Amino acid sequence: MLRPVHGLVLVALAVSACATTPPITGGPAANVTARAETPPVGTAREDAADDPAIWRNPANPAASLVVGTDKKGGLYVYDLKGAQKHFLPAPGLNNVDLIDLPDGRVLVAASDRSDLAQVQLFLALLDTSTGKLAPAGKIAVGPGEGYGICMVKPARGGEVIAFSAPKGGTIYRTVITPAAGGAFTGTTSTLAQVPTQTEGCIADPRSNTLYIGEEDAGIWAIDMNTGAKRMVAAIDNTMLVADVEGLAIAPEGPNGGYLIASSQGDNAYAIFRLPDMTPLGRVRIAQGTFGSVEETDGIEVDNRDFGPDFPRGILIAQDGQNAPKAQNFKFVRWDEVLAALGAGQ
Repeated sequence: MLRPVHGLVLVALAVSACATTPPITGGPAANVTARAETPPVGTAREDAADDPAIWRNPANPAASLVVGTDKKGGLYVYDLKGAQKHFLPAPGLNNVDLIDLPDGRVLVAASDRSDLAQVQLFLALLDTSTGKLAPAGKIAVGPGEGYGICMVKPARGGEVIAFSAPKGGTIYRTVITPAAGGAFTGTTSTLAQVPTQTEGCIADPRSNTLYIGEEDAGIWAIDMNTGAKRMVAAIDNTMLVADVEGLAIAPEGPNGGYLIASSQGDNAYAIFRLPDMTPLGRVRIAQGTFGSVEETDGIEVDNRDFGPDFPRGILIAQDGQNAPKAQNFKFVRWDEVLAALGAGQ
């Protein structure tokens, strides 16, 4: 008769102990605030907005464009005020990247999770004069569930290399080649393997290095040709708190600049100096004219001039907690990030 009661007490005590365990908060973080934000994505009350990519208009940087994913709905295009310019329905897309082609077109590639057993690249072309996207086909990559993606242009030729980081930890390298009639073909090889789930992906052609975020472990540096890899920033609950999510690079000179990682576990962004991945510090996007940012998945940064609103670069972060509205993207001045860490330009 007493055993069930004792069991219930023990269960209650265990639950109580779990409920009062404090979250990991990582090291100190300076505050910055957003200068603009996008409308909420169309998918409400779900984990939907995910990853941004930036196209810089060289003739008029203030007229640059941002492509962002709603992984339940498709691809959005925004201007630098955050206003929506276009939406292309395509459910199942996760991460996104874009790249200028030698022929003047802008290729957009997104990881396609519409088939959870097959990694695919969803391709589109961005009309930079109208801000509209047009579908440009799909490329099958290999087994797995599509997740992270990033692209790079080799030093010569018209090819583009896309790196896929699916959930299973296999890193694929796909050479995308323009084909007749405006289409694209792809040839894929396996570059590397990391132990557990990956997503964050950014390529640095200056050092031929691919950076991959293993969500529960840290950041890998992988040779883009050989696949040789080394852990360059482990989760330590100081700079990085799991999950490691989006990765981005702000390059400076032949091998310098900064690598930025979303330390999702404590709503912060860890910033490392390149080329040695020396920890610089951490920031959070706090409440200001626009709301604070939490649980960030994808990020992007470009440290060039983007006009009067973002004269020394822009950081874009997905906001995973934009209540009471759906998730969206927040835009931050990059020079204010560096100034907050005592590294102003």
